[in-house]
Amino acid sequence: MTLIQEYFPDLTEDQILQFKKLEVLYKDWNLKINVVSRKDIDELYLRHVLHSLGIAKVVHFKPNSNILDVGTGGGFPGIPLAILYPECQFHLVDSIAKKIKVVNEVVEGLGLTNVTTTHSRVEDINGQFDFIVSRAVAAMPTFVHWVKGKISKTQRHDLKNGILYLKGGDLTEELEPYKTATIYKLEAYFKDEFFDTKKVVHLPLKYRG
Repeated sequence: MTLIQEYFPDLTEDQILQFKKLEVLYKDWNLKINVVSRKDIDELYLRHVLHSLGIAKVVHFKPNSNILDVGTGGGFPGIPLAILYPECQFHLVDSIAKKIKVVNEVVEGLGLTNVTTTHSRVEDINGQFDFIVSRAVAAMPTFVHWVKGKISKTQRHDLKNGILYLKGGDLTEELEPYKTATIYKLEAYFKDEFFDTKKVVHLPLKYRG
């Protein structure tokens, strides 16, 4: 938890309390429904929470923004971002029911009112969003196909509406077709070696009415 406060020193008391509660909630629910590996649950704040918040180092979501989290798993990056941006709306989607069950319990346990969840494939989700976030659930061409037509026409941020994708490793080949993609290395923001190969990929997508 001190990691989070080190990199995000302006948290309110409510946000600090919510971030602290995360560990208790995930450890409890992970015993019933395994959504985080045992190794990772012991390093929850580094490998999941801070990693998710890497997106917040690339863009500061403005109030009333709508963000879709695809393949949220146990709620990452959506839940940490929802804590950080209480004035934004987050829609967390996963095709695995037990994962959404855990997400719902964590959301309720934290008292988050800016999160909605759906047990569904993302292709079946209606609505349009400023940004679509995810943690490496598929290769970029597949992901782009999944989220086609879900980008909002309204531009609120300096960063163009589109995908914010948490990925690792060498992305040269995968991103070759996407000349407008920008790679942000998380080692520039976080000093732990875990982030040496971690990146946020921003890919602008055009509104398709």
